[in-house]
This record gives sequence, C-alpha cells and structure tokens, in this order.
Amino acid sequence: MTKKAIGVFDSGLGGLTILKELHRVLPHENLIYFGDTANVPYGSKSKQTVTRFSLDIARFLETQGIKMLVIACNTASALALTELRKQCQIPVLGVIEPGAQKAVQTTRNGRIAVLGTEATVKSRAYPKAILKRNARLHVVQQACPLFVPLVEESWTNTPAARLIAKTYLASVRQSKADTVILGCTHYPVLKPVLASLLGKRIHLVDSAEVLAQAAKHFLQQHKQLEQTGRGKLTVYASDDPVRFKRMASCLLADKISTVHLKKLNA
Repeated sequence: MTKKAIGVFDSGLGGLTILKELHRVLPHENLIYFGDTANVPYGSKSKQTVTRFSLDIARFLETQGIKMLVIACNTASALALTELRKQCQIPVLGVIEPGAQKAVQTTRNGRIAVLGTEATVKSRAYPKAILKRNARLHVVQQACPLFVPLVEESWTNTPAARLIAKTYLASVRQSKADTVILGCTHYPVLKPVLASLLGKRIHLVDSAEVLAQAAKHFLQQHKQLEQTGRGKLTVYASDDPVRFKRMASCLLADKISTVHLKKLNA
C-alpha cells in the first residue's frame, strides 16, 4: 500500500526551512512541497489574493492524495488558514499558533517582538495568538518587506542585508523585547545576521521546529505516523523550476533531483 504524503506549501523558497525540519522530525514520511515562485512574495498582497493562491495550491496537493496540509508560510497562515480549513477535506496546520505558543513559553520579561511581512503584521495574527494565551504580555510588530527578496536573491550575507536588518531591528531594540518571532519562513535564513545584531540575550523563535513537532503529535494522535521506510520528497514550483532547484540546494542538505513545473490557474 502506497503511503500518503504530507503536503507543504509556501510562496517560494522560505518554506524549505520548515520542509527541512519536517524531514528531520518525520524521516519516514513522504513529503510534497509546492513553491509558488510565480507569485512570490505573498507579504505585499491582499487577503483575497493570498487566499486564492493558497486554495489553488491546496486543491492541487489534494489531487496528489496527501493526508495533511502544512502551510509553510506565515502570510498564508495569517490570511488563508480559516478558508483552507473550511474547503479542504484533510487536516490543515498553520505556522502561527505553534510560533506564538513557543514565544509565550520563552519570554522572561513579558515583551515579545514579531518580525513579519506587511500582510502578516497588518493581520495582527501573532499578537492575537499571543494575547489569547497571556493577555498581560506586551507585543510589538515590525514589517520587514525587504527580507524576502534578500533571501530569494541569495543576498543574506551581504553588507546590504546587515544594513537593512539593522534598520528594521531599531524598533525591536527600543521595545526591550527579549523574545523575537521570525514571522516569515524566509527569515531563518537571515538568523546569523539577526542574532549578531540583537545579541545573545535575545531569543529568536523559529516556528519550523514547533510546527514540525505539532505535525508529528497530530499524526501520532490519529495513528497516521509512518515509522518505517525512507520518506520520499517531491517538489513543484509554479515558475522557473531550474532556478528553484539551484537556490533550494543552498537550504537543503539533500539535493533535489527534480523540480516539477506546475502552473496555477490564472
């Protein structure tokens, strides 16, 4: 019997940080990843547009016989999760709730900062999720619209990246937050730069780890966790699969043999 895969999607390369962690935590699971490279970035787009893209991807992945859908994108989690759960026939996990939970558990001084795309910040999804758990916490947000293109263009180790990050982090320093949520799956690629600017006393929350654990827990609860065999990875991109394959090799330890082109509905 062919084992069903876990579907994972993001607007581009950023979700590979979550894919990598899913593969580490769930080594026996088949994974299907969809990078919507034709429409990246999602962070500057409207809720209606992001929801439409997300539903198109979800419908395609459901045709591949997946047993779970993981939204490896903070913007799509913030704007499209509710609609995806309404329309999908399978469980859907978002990235925001696990990240918020981790931040609440981590902060020592009750101050949390969120770095995110414009759309994620505008949605206030993280503050809502955090304050739902502890209304006494103080949450600040900072939109970082230039971070995604820096990652997508492989400019993360440049003076420009450091200068841009320093500018964005000024508000975080002023807030005296001791915990910072990387509220976009592209941002962990910039973690060395962010950590060096913020210092060792600031804890960076990368929700990839907690999301992977949440996925494992769900599969265990529903007796769907694969425990034997080596998981297979299948990758799709909605534009320029050759470029996607080249850039993905910088983020994944295992080389991707093939990236399939799958264009979304216009």
